Amino acid sequence: MARIRVLVVDDHRIFAESLAAALAAEPDVDVLAAGSGPAALRALERAAAEGRGYDVLLVDAELGAQSGGGELPAVPAPRQEETAAVDGIALVAGVRAARPGVRSVVLAEKDDPRAAARALQAGASGWVAKDCSLQRLLSVIRGVLRDETHLPPALLTGVLRELTAARKHRSESERLVESLTPREREVLRCMVAGLGRKAVAERLFLSPHTVRTHMQNVLGKLGVHSTLAAVALARRAGVGPVGPDPAGSGRDVVERGGQLAQ
Repeated sequence: MARIRVLVVDDHRIFAESLAAALAAEPDVDVLAAGSGPAALRALERAAAEGRGYDVLLVDAELGAQSGGGELPAVPAPRQEETAAVDGIALVAGVRAARPGVRSVVLAEKDDPRAAARALQAGASGWVAKDCSLQRLLSVIRGVLRDETHLPPALLTGVLRELTAARKHRSESERLVESLTPREREVLRCMVAGLGRKAVAERLFLSPHTVRTHMQNVLGKLGVHSTLAAVALARRAGVGPVGPDPAGSGRDVVERGGQLAQ
């Protein structure tokens, strides 16, 4: 009999251990409980090193009690030392990037179309209520291993609406970014990396005055009034930060009170 390896990730220990015990009673399920994002990543790493990787990750939507709103950009696999405050959906994104063979199912206390849409964008294969029956959860676990996506029927319309809106916002953001000149896009990538005017000038071998002009042009073409808004729009459009500066120039403040740093 092929066995299914399941990792339950929830910072409510009683719930995590109770669910793990219930799943472990199934003849074809091996299960472990982890109480945080870092603990889950360590368990995944150990299992992979032993050649016994996990098949399914069951993740609390409120992991870390910091399940934020808004769109979720593409999230790289988090480094282990950076994951103490990672919420459940962000953890799904990181695991999906690092271990695409692992299927993730988000466990939620309430139906939330926006959060469920974020989970799907992050790479989750399912969204399940915590008060569902064990048989329902087992059906979802086995279904996602067949590459099925599972959502409660009551959430379907709301999730489709959220995903459609997200695609529309991304397309509009991409169109605005495409209106920038190559130099302005380079400046925008520096802004996404958190570089202020002085650091951008050093990085691109430009004068601070020229960089300020480019930054103002970027804000104007993107139709925003602050660096933070420009960065948020850039991330929606898939614009990543510039890489590490080979010259070693440091970062400085990019925004003070919504204005470009001096």
